[in-house]
Amino acid sequence: MSHRDSIAAIKQALQTVKEPTDSLLERLKADERKGVQLALKQWYNRFDAAQQLIAKREEMLTYERAFQVKNYQVIAGVDEVGRGPLAGPVVAAAVILPQNTQLIGIDDSKKLSFAKKQALYEAIKAEALAIGVGIVTEKTIDEINIYEASKVAMLDALAQLEVQPEAVLVDAMPLIYKETAVLSLIKGDQKSISIAAASIVAKVVRDQMMTDYAVTYPGYDFEHNFGYGTAKHLAGLESLGACPIHRLTFSPVKKVLR
Repeated sequence: MSHRDSIAAIKQALQTVKEPTDSLLERLKADERKGVQLALKQWYNRFDAAQQLIAKREEMLTYERAFQVKNYQVIAGVDEVGRGPLAGPVVAAAVILPQNTQLIGIDDSKKLSFAKKQALYEAIKAEALAIGVGIVTEKTIDEINIYEASKVAMLDALAQLEVQPEAVLVDAMPLIYKETAVLSLIKGDQKSISIAAASIVAKVVRDQMMTDYAVTYPGYDFEHNFGYGTAKHLAGLESLGACPIHRLTFSPVKKVLR
């Protein structure tokens, strides 16, 4: 590649560069064209961002590797979503990733955009050794309370795994699962890649359920609030009353039933 190459051609060539030691980068540093220098800067920015994501992945593998050192090789991460909503189920997911996972960008699902969650959900499904999903309905939540329902959903998610784990990492909840070693981590979806992957799967599954419910039960804005107590949801509750998927023991719902 020479100074006679177009900036478009240079940008295309930079797409194939993987390492900062590539000789093309050194040659382009001598090219004084502003467009070339901008393209070079963009490459370094992309590289730095990718390295940060890799470093984040390595950090989030800390607890998985601590189990591996103890000779636990098949490790599941478990998390739930939907404790706070006024309507719909609580959903938990259990995910077993390969030890050499190449996933990057995995994080607490609450920190991710809708599009990012969807993309990572597909990536997790493609790479995971096993995925289990546990769903506990609003009726059971009303019967046994949301804390116990969350625990049931997590245990069900683990039971659904086609490959059973030797160890389990779980977000906050103290669990006992068969004879499996279990480690509960406060804010585990920010510390463990397996738990974070589970949080993404659970979130995407539950959001789709609530989007589907929005068609059956219009007027509550479920397709946007996913059952949480937003202004539009509360307005719907006030005008329409509770629908079959509302949690009747939750205060804002009980209020409209009086």
